Amino acid sequence: MKACLDSLRVLDLSRILAGPWATQLLADLGAEVIKIERPGEGDDTRGWGPPFVVGKDAGDVFAAYYLAANRGKKSVTIDFSKPEGRDLVTELAKSCDVVVENFKVGGLKRLGLDYEALSALNPRLIYCSISGFGQTGPYKDKPGYDLLVQAMGGLMSITGAADGEPMKVGVAVADIFTGLYATVAILASLNERRTSGLGQHIDLALLDVQIATLANAGMNYLASGKKPQRHGNAHANIVPYQAFATRDGHIVAAVGNDAQFARFVAILGVSELSSDPKFQRNADRVRNRAELLSILISKIRTWSKAELLRALDGEKIPAGPINEMNEVFEDPHVVARGLVVEQHLHDGGAATKLIGNPIRFSRTPIEYGGAPPRLGAHTEEILRRDLSMAVSEVNRLEEQGIVSKNRA
Repeated sequence: MKACLDSLRVLDLSRILAGPWATQLLADLGAEVIKIERPGEGDDTRGWGPPFVVGKDAGDVFAAYYLAANRGKKSVTIDFSKPEGRDLVTELAKSCDVVVENFKVGGLKRLGLDYEALSALNPRLIYCSISGFGQTGPYKDKPGYDLLVQAMGGLMSITGAADGEPMKVGVAVADIFTGLYATVAILASLNERRTSGLGQHIDLALLDVQIATLANAGMNYLASGKKPQRHGNAHANIVPYQAFATRDGHIVAAVGNDAQFARFVAILGVSELSSDPKFQRNADRVRNRAELLSILISKIRTWSKAELLRALDGEKIPAGPINEMNEVFEDPHVVARGLVVEQHLHDGGAATKLIGNPIRFSRTPIEYGGAPPRLGAHTEEILRRDLSMAVSEVNRLEEQGIVSKNRA
């Protein structure tokens, strides 16, 4: 069975996380992704460690950060700051469906690798530009990083304890969400191209995505004009919906409706709260949050974590433990869902564990292609196959520092 994106060709000029996250997802779905990297250095994240996974020998290492976002791609090293390297990238773009890049605004235009230049040669090309602040606007030339965008986009203002400092999320969610939006936009453009026969330019900004994903928190402000407050692990619109301390550890409980609340307080031995006008409806509980939580917290502290979770599960109340990473990946449900996959980073080596793709298709299951590639592992293959280049010509380009090939 062919993969969903079989025969799709993607030229990946991106690095770090947002762009590579999008192109890894496209690779998981069956696209051929040609990752263009700088000779000798490659994607910045190749050096973002420790931790590192050692490959064929002690000098062949893979940063865990790089492994997280580069599965299934082909690494081709080209210095396209040089005219001959630029020509190679241009030639590859002629036979690709998609280009993904995250250079500073205007950076690729100076090299003749912008949308206007490449679409003139390949009108069907879908060209996705990812930047911190977009291709237009007063901040367009400002460097964009996930931390900066979480701050400027409002996420940090609503994250963290009420009496603590604003906090970022533990992973780079602005980058990851932008990668997901990029994938959606690329697939939508591919579908539209079936009718028009034309590609188009996609302008995606991390700040735009961060603001779009404020979701109910952003709408709370637009609807009320009031700035949302930080609630720590609690929810702005639902009570009780947060972390609680038992006598031997922490759990979370997400009591999403009034019926669940009645069952919840019955378990805790305070069933009268469900008929109290101060707590009967969710809106009442939000208004009287502090008074209600003082009662619940004192009751929950008397339970053991395991006992309370069993009781809540028995009444179909959403609840669970706050797992450490080892507990996450050892969880029998996580194991059953196949969320850890193993790939070999080099021939004959031990398998390395990677986090798998969460999509489950009924007919075209995800088939993991190559492992995250060594730097330049596919340079000769792509140049010879796609550009009909002789081995001697590839060697000449390598001698001149325009391309590099992975060592044997």
